Amino acid sequence: MSESINSFEEKVKDLKLQLEGQKSTFDATSEDISKMRKEIELFQDTLELGTYGVYQPQFNFEVSSQYSEKLELNYQKQRLLIKQGAGAKCDRQWVVRGSQSEGKKMTKQYEKLMIFAFNGECEAIISKVKWNNIEKSKERIVKIYENVNTLGSSHEIYVTKSFLECKLEELALTYEYELKKYEEKEEQKRLKEQMKEEERALRELERAKKSAEQDEIVFEKEIEKTKQQLESGLIDNKNELLEKIAQLEAELQLAHERKDRAISMAQQTKVGHIYVVSNIGAFGENVYKIGMTRRLDPKERVKELGDASVPFHFDVHAIIYSENAPQLEYEIHKQFDNQRLNKINYRKEFFKITLDELEKIHSHNNKC
Repeated sequence: MSESINSFEEKVKDLKLQLEGQKSTFDATSEDISKMRKEIELFQDTLELGTYGVYQPQFNFEVSSQYSEKLELNYQKQRLLIKQGAGAKCDRQWVVRGSQSEGKKMTKQYEKLMIFAFNGECEAIISKVKWNNIEKSKERIVKIYENVNTLGSSHEIYVTKSFLECKLEELALTYEYELKKYEEKEEQKRLKEQMKEEERALRELERAKKSAEQDEIVFEKEIEKTKQQLESGLIDNKNELLEKIAQLEAELQLAHERKDRAISMAQQTKVGHIYVVSNIGAFGENVYKIGMTRRLDPKERVKELGDASVPFHFDVHAIIYSENAPQLEYEIHKQFDNQRLNKINYRKEFFKITLDELEKIHSHNNKC
């Protein structure tokens, strides 16, 4: 009986060992699969901001020409590294068919081949760098560097870290250079749109001024006519005429105010309104358009938006008066830049923000 128990315990022990071995194999396989998946993801241009975060600029130059100059220095440094034999190196002196010179020749050819391969792969990556793959692009270059050096390990030849650093710097410079050029282009478009908006506003203000002046003439004539009737003494409705004169004078005062306001705003072309609107039916929840207008009545601009190829009218959440509306709009857009829906065309002023975040606009305006 005891022998049977011992035999059973031995079998259990063996099964446990087998189970532990299979578990170890499973864990190792899972780790390999995880590594392979990460490598595959490196070469897929999928948007994973949660994983790769927001790009932090390395250079922050003011104008694109500075990036261009820095890139040229980078290219010169790369050429110098290659010329000095510091782009790729070999830690062993090879002898081919008994000849050291043949060994050096072979080593130079391998070094050139490795730099050519690494440089070609890097150029392909750098040429396609954009805002949603910059972090992956860095990792791709590092992975290619490791792969190329693995292939060269049999001959003890490797691409140097100095050359890798140059390529990573070239990647960052190229990305920031293209981004800066795009920003400059968009800024020029923004300024042109601003000038057009100013022209439209000035035309509207001029129309408002002329309309107010015409009203002034009409009311003044009517007041003068009514006063003459009153002074003639040949009337029975004196009180009615007095009331009419008072009403006409009030309307004349309003016309004066409209005229003065139009003149004042025409003299201050930066005066305007920032509007915050949404259209849940067209764009969904928590999507807001933050724009600027110099119209005397900013709601006219909102009405135009509702008439322009959208199935529903816009809801107005805020209209903020500003002495310098273009600057305020620019600062608000900058504040919510990471939440901009269209990162290709910056003139599309839609942002994914919450109502709580909209309060920041009011607090920002109060500080200005």
